[in-house]
Amino acid sequence: MSQPRIELPTQLLTQLSPWRNAATWHVAFSGGLDSTVLLHLLASLSKTQPLPALSAIHVHHGLQSVADTWPDHCRSVCEALGVPLQVVNVQVRPGASVERAAREARYGAFLAAIHSNEVLLTAQHRDDQAETLLFRLLRGAGVRGLAAMPRQRPLGQGHLLRPLLDVSRAELEAYARQQGLSWIDDPSNDDHRYARNFLRQRIFPALAEHWPRASATLARSAGHMDEAQGLLEDLAQIDLAQALIPGAFDWLGLPSLALAPLQALSPARQRNALSHWLAPLTLLPDSDHWSGWDSLRDAADDARPIWRLAGGELHRAGGRVWWLSDHWLCATPGAVEWAAPALPLRLPGNGRLVLNGKPPAGPLSVRYRQGGEVMALVDRGHRDLKRLLNERGVPAFVRGRLPLLYEGERLLAVANLGGLDGAADGSWQLAWQPGGQDRGLS
Repeated sequence: MSQPRIELPTQLLTQLSPWRNAATWHVAFSGGLDSTVLLHLLASLSKTQPLPALSAIHVHHGLQSVADTWPDHCRSVCEALGVPLQVVNVQVRPGASVERAAREARYGAFLAAIHSNEVLLTAQHRDDQAETLLFRLLRGAGVRGLAAMPRQRPLGQGHLLRPLLDVSRAELEAYARQQGLSWIDDPSNDDHRYARNFLRQRIFPALAEHWPRASATLARSAGHMDEAQGLLEDLAQIDLAQALIPGAFDWLGLPSLALAPLQALSPARQRNALSHWLAPLTLLPDSDHWSGWDSLRDAADDARPIWRLAGGELHRAGGRVWWLSDHWLCATPGAVEWAAPALPLRLPGNGRLVLNGKPPAGPLSVRYRQGGEVMALVDRGHRDLKRLLNERGVPAFVRGRLPLLYEGERLLAVANLGGLDGAADGSWQLAWQPGGQDRGLS
């Protein structure tokens, strides 16, 4: 077994030096070996160094009866170290992957606990990094996945940090033995039905027999992949800059890209740019599902292709691709009476309307397009609304959501479309604020 590096506390302090101005360092404290060592190191350093306030968070999943004793153990450890502890009970959603569901519940609790200018410190180490790389490699991950666990990333209003990624599990255990620490051994770690346990207990020992430095080498490869991913992100920024040009319908407030600059790229660069753009909006598709992008990109100009993804849909219209989610994917409600047009009108699931100027005579109502609508225009007579929308290039997905202002059965205005959005003499104008959508996953 490796002896603990004499410089382990110093190494940890160096890793955390950019974050010493944070308001609080929260330690994700399971009570296991890794988090026990991290908490002990930080508590010891805080006695000699001016560090941020230190606290611990224990998430109780309730997945096994033996775990009911763990909060008390964590309280005992924290009390001995003089570190305040918060115990959070979570419900793990049933599903195919208990590991994934537990992780989602755990990070949901962390997300709620971390505030602005605070950091969450987790105790993943070099062996964990190597296991993550091999696990994702066996699942066919690309460069983004093979970069494994980042040393830091945003977490809600704060940040998540992994300061022990250069430290082996053997070094952590040697430190714990030397300091006389006690920790929890989770019996589920011996269950080989879980993929990571199988890798840790069956595969890595066999690898280490032939390649003693397998974990260090794999972790180094993850670092190379992280660097490569950074270069791909730089390339994506360059390519997206050409596609993030203004459009006539930016007032919709929807994420969109010009299609032509993307079509000029190689297929690999298209996927790279789109992955970077979509990452804050939805879970990314696997390799087999990227054919949906090919179909959307190559569709005829008069087609209305849609690429459905986990968090929403990508539409193509007016030479652009548009991201739609949330209420944009729901049907619009029926007609709404506008009894007080001098006041803004909230449209259920569709933003709000404002009538600027002197309101026309009532009774007024707001409706949505059903087909066959006709509008009277000065000097043009009666015109089909469909033709008027075609003339202005209104995207198909917007047409059913555009608020139409009626006086009785007469169509007076179409919100936000110049020449159609108010009185011919300019005495009033109809303005629609569509409302935002959820711009992505934590």
